[in-house]
Amino acid sequence: MDYGLIGSKLGHSYSKIIHEMLCDYIYELKPLATKEDFSEFIQKKSFKAINVTIPYKQDVIPYLDEISDKARSIGSVNTIVNRNGKLCGDNTDFDGFLYMVRRTGYNLTGKKALILGTGGTQKTVYAALQSAGISKVVCVSRNPSADEISYENIKSQEDVQVIVNTTPVGMYPDCGISPVDLSSFSSLEAVFDVVYNPFETKLLFDAKQKGCITSNGLAMLVAQAKYAAEIFISKKIKEEKIEEIIKKLYKDIINIVLIGMPGCGKTTFGKYLANEFNKNFVDIDEQIEKETNKTIPKIFADEGEVAFRIIESFLTAKVCAQSRQVIATGGGVVTREENILPLRQNSLVIYLERDINNLQIGGKRPLSKDRAALKKMYELRDPLYKKAAHFSINVDGDLTSAEECLKEKIYEVFDS
Repeated sequence: MDYGLIGSKLGHSYSKIIHEMLCDYIYELKPLATKEDFSEFIQKKSFKAINVTIPYKQDVIPYLDEISDKARSIGSVNTIVNRNGKLCGDNTDFDGFLYMVRRTGYNLTGKKALILGTGGTQKTVYAALQSAGISKVVCVSRNPSADEISYENIKSQEDVQVIVNTTPVGMYPDCGISPVDLSSFSSLEAVFDVVYNPFETKLLFDAKQKGCITSNGLAMLVAQAKYAAEIFISKKIKEEKIEEIIKKLYKDIINIVLIGMPGCGKTTFGKYLANEFNKNFVDIDEQIEKETNKTIPKIFADEGEVAFRIIESFLTAKVCAQSRQVIATGGGVVTREENILPLRQNSLVIYLERDINNLQIGGKRPLSKDRAALKKMYELRDPLYKKAAHFSINVDGDLTSAEECLKEKIYEVFDS
């Protein structure tokens, strides 16, 4: 291996894609499950340059012949270059984190911050916050040292304005959980999460509900990779490359989720978009029928709507945790609050609006058998669709025009 990434678990990593967009080299992922595997690999020195991730950012330091002043002061290394047998370590996570904050427009100067987690990334974020003029930093740990606090005592810091999560809590496949309850933080202004899969963790979802500035870790990941690649090849790479790659990754990875009334065309438009954006098409209702070996009307008849909604929630969370899909949801998915986070966590959610008189009735739609029932349903669900969606679009009119309008709006979002 000439260039690559080492860490204990790398199945979720986008680093290979990013580095190969940045430079003309092959970048490999090298999982090292144990410290013995790690030690053996490092001592062989059979690489030109590597990045280091959890849990080896601190463990690698004793193996280095040289270390940059920045990495030494932080106590964490994520970049190593093999210079004629000498291993030289550096830290590009520091600048990557500051880039992530900077692109949101948030000013850290004079703020009080809370860092969740311990380890190499926590050390890096602490140093970066201090360099940005933060007034006070409090670190939270499950096993706190003398200068840290426990999660049980976190409410004593309700006046913090900034929270940074450096733990893997909420990361795929364990989506839908948060390291901390934000409800008591009345002064909170910004939340940054180094997790980038899913794009919107529960922590960020909750922060957005409070009106906070937020960012996931994708910008940090791409920025630190760019700075590391510059060290690898001893050449500067244009700063604009970072945003270019972020947009490409977002467009490639993000799901497109269609919500709306029964009969609004979610399946028809979904298949069109899947073809247009080169993504897999998934119909949640079809998944439910496949999973239960029953038609949806049969589930309603045999088990009732409550049982159906439980199955729907389970499969919605399962499907939406994946990526690179266009997903057609059931019309009632928004009626359960617990479904909103799974819908949004890795997805662009679009509400397909259609005049109620143009909606189909009957068929496999047990709750919309006649126009009166449909009207009542619409009045209940319309505000829920609008709240869950990133944007709404009217799809009345001829099919080709509606498809074109929908496609153009999505491209507009991807390019923004």
